[in-house]
Amino acid sequence: MEIDQERIKRAVSEIIAAIGDDEAREGLRETPRRIAEMYAEVFDGVNQNPVDALGVTFDAGGHQEMILLKDIPFYSMCEHHFLPFHGIAHVGYIPKGRVAGVSKIARVVETLARRPQMQERLTSQIADTLMEGLAPIGVAVVIEAEHLCMTMRGVKKPGSRMVTSANRGTFRTNPATRAEFFSLVRGDH
Repeated sequence: MEIDQERIKRAVSEIIAAIGDDEAREGLRETPRRIAEMYAEVFDGVNQNPVDALGVTFDAGGHQEMILLKDIPFYSMCEHHFLPFHGIAHVGYIPKGRVAGVSKIARVVETLARRPQMQERLTSQIADTLMEGLAPIGVAVVIEAEHLCMTMRGVKKPGSRMVTSANRGTFRTNPATRAEFFSLVRGDH
């Protein structure tokens, strides 16, 4: 199903009227269209299967050591207030025979972030997608993000960052593997 931009435009027009402003004034005339186009872009992950990004893999040549992609920037929308949250994701895995191209890991993050989200769910979904798509020995994900629903409204604490993690396979069962991942994420190497 495609995103219904006409319906979004009508809804934005209603919001403009509901807050008591005039959609006909110069600064707002194109706002419903611009927001509809923006939502089509920022929510384009809703209709995508993130596992598809992992469709092409490569023989790891027996490599069964940790692979870590750090500092993957992402932008998402809080499902509770439809305000952005943004930050970085660190994704590590230990392959069992096959590896994904480095850009494919970033594509998984991007696809899942482009949905109405909760950071906790996003973290778990990235880990679960890699487990499903690569069948590795294990996966670990850490996300650090700032939530505008907390920094620009409500409690108003700019600069606050939430950190979440998800561990699967050997990252969950082997403390040394998990410790190595967190050490590499922190840059203790």
